Amino acid sequence: MALALCYDETSAYDVCCPGCTDLGDLQTLSYSDGSKGWPSFYTFYPDYMIGMNSYFYSFKGGNLFRHNTNSLRNNYYGIQGSSSITSVFNPRPTLDIKLFKTLSLESDDSWTVTGLSTDLNSGSMASAYFEKKEGEWFTFIRSNASTVNWNFRSANGLGSASNVTGAANATVIIFTEPVGSILSIGDAIYAKTDPELVGSITSMTANTITVDASATNAYIPVQGDFIMSYKNSVAESHGVLGYYMEFTLTNSNTSPVELFSVGSDIMKSYP
Repeated sequence: MALALCYDETSAYDVCCPGCTDLGDLQTLSYSDGSKGWPSFYTFYPDYMIGMNSYFYSFKGGNLFRHNTNSLRNNYYGIQGSSSITSVFNPRPTLDIKLFKTLSLESDDSWTVTGLSTDLNSGSMASAYFEKKEGEWFTFIRSNASTVNWNFRSANGLGSASNVTGAANATVIIFTEPVGSILSIGDAIYAKTDPELVGSITSMTANTITVDASATNAYIPVQGDFIMSYKNSVAESHGVLGYYMEFTLTNSNTSPVELFSVGSDIMKSYP
């Protein structure tokens, strides 16, 4: 048997009325008499469904449908959808901070990683990121482009500005001590103890950096501000850190696709 349910942002479930039209907030749950539980969730919304004689049937709008009998997949009652699966890697859950470096799919097609998160940061991978190697789809895990986490190695403190000169599109920040070799052209510069984005480095010398701070809402530093740099979070990422990693895979193919297993290269993080 099946039961369609609505839910709100607090995940408090209520039985839907027959006229409920907000399909984005619906799930269909199937109840198994054999297991005395609710083993499956569906994203289509039948009036009734039943398994019989090794086939799965559903009724919708007075019409009878037999499922899994044609080549067009992810299409229910004329509405095209997608397949998704959410799972988690959680080895040694409370003992080690891990570095999740890769994701591999034993599948006959690549998938899109629409969600990837740990307790420390997040990332995502388009299906085009995957390359087929030795029969599996493989990709390195990268942080999201917007990720800024001051606990990561991508973040570095440069010191207090001894002077700031120049126009917004060529703001020159001068330091008393050399900034060192850790900086690169294109690194993002932040200022103040509660960091505000200044802009990206366009040039530098031993004791100065020139920053393009002409963007809207960019902060123009002043003498005495503490200056920090942040590397490109995608280019410098070598995985995602955390105790666990939760991921969601999505595939919108209309032809049959099988996913056999998902793997990841995981190592202990050594700060």
